[in-house]
Amino acid sequence: MIDVISRYKFVVQDRDRHGNLRIYLRQPGKPKLRLFEALGTDAFDAEYRRALDAKQKPTPKAVGTVERGTLTALVVEYYGSADFKRLDARSSHVRRLILEKLLAEKGALPAGRMEARHILKMRDAKAEKPEAANSLVKALRAVFKHGVAAGLVKENPARSVPYLAPQGDGLHSWTREEVEQFEAHWPVGSKPRLAMALMLFTGQRRSDVVLFGRQHVREGVLTFTQQKNRNRKPVTLTLPIIPELARIIAATPTQGLHFLTGERGTPYTPDSFGNRFRAWCRAAGLPQCSPHGLRKAAASRLAELGCSANEIAAVTGHRTLKEVSRYTAGAAQRVMAASAMARITAEQAAKVKVPPSAPTPEWDKNATQSVEKKGYSKWMVPRSGIEPPTLRFSVACSTN
Repeated sequence: MIDVISRYKFVVQDRDRHGNLRIYLRQPGKPKLRLFEALGTDAFDAEYRRALDAKQKPTPKAVGTVERGTLTALVVEYYGSADFKRLDARSSHVRRLILEKLLAEKGALPAGRMEARHILKMRDAKAEKPEAANSLVKALRAVFKHGVAAGLVKENPARSVPYLAPQGDGLHSWTREEVEQFEAHWPVGSKPRLAMALMLFTGQRRSDVVLFGRQHVREGVLTFTQQKNRNRKPVTLTLPIIPELARIIAATPTQGLHFLTGERGTPYTPDSFGNRFRAWCRAAGLPQCSPHGLRKAAASRLAELGCSANEIAAVTGHRTLKEVSRYTAGAAQRVMAASAMARITAEQAAKVKVPPSAPTPEWDKNATQSVEKKGYSKWMVPRSGIEPPTLRFSVACSTN
């Protein structure tokens, strides 16, 4: 570890009172800045470069010097709780980012005096980004929930603050045309094509795809535990590898056990992979596309093929059908609309009998015989007309 740290100027490490390893950037004349990515990875390199160039903001005081009763003290206690420690690595990382940004502005305020109206105001300040606003509310709910249980505050003001409704359908879901455009730009055998195939043909998140490798495959079946909530509510999936995905895996050079690795031969982190994949999308002329959009596209494709919500959940790993419906609402609507309109079309076809088009006969002495032989006489009006016969009238008025 020391050899790795020596490659980065101004980087130091220590451990908190719970034994957790912490890494900081400490530049002369500036406050130290916490770094969260794994040391030596591509993601850490990117975070390190951003930190060197960024305008530094003061971080919360160290654990032993925070003022009791402040929001910072409450968050520090939450960091030491079992609830926080049971979060998966990605979730804990994101939550720390949210909370420490908040503490930089409001950490010195008394936690016990925070009210729902204060949190509502912070939420509304992020209204243009509903996911970010809701993540802040969710983080504060967890912090104050622990505070109430530990006797540090009397109530949870965030509990009564509702989440914002998402705008539109969320992240863009790939269309078939966009998939074909990406495939045309990145041929089989390239790393970008393999990355897309792994997401599209398994329907998994990038945090899972970056860990996929030969160690998860037995007799053509991929078995793994999803990274999201793996410490609290683990979901283990067993997915057959379809022939097309197997073909692409076999045609793509890889290093080690993992299917996807960075330039150094080590697996990507979810963040570094996300950045790299977006770059591949831009190169293919698809700046609107993202890794998560492929997960939505995979679920939508299953819905269009007539799979039930339970079948889709068995592939994606969603724990509730409500989550599945968010991903597949558009596809389900298209399938049901097509089915409904097909029934209307069938009904209309049953009502209307259109006679075949009769060719113009040659008007010679054999014309009548020709029409009768060809079967068109049944569509012609008889000489006696089509009205029901009236006594004496039809005979008297006949022109024959």
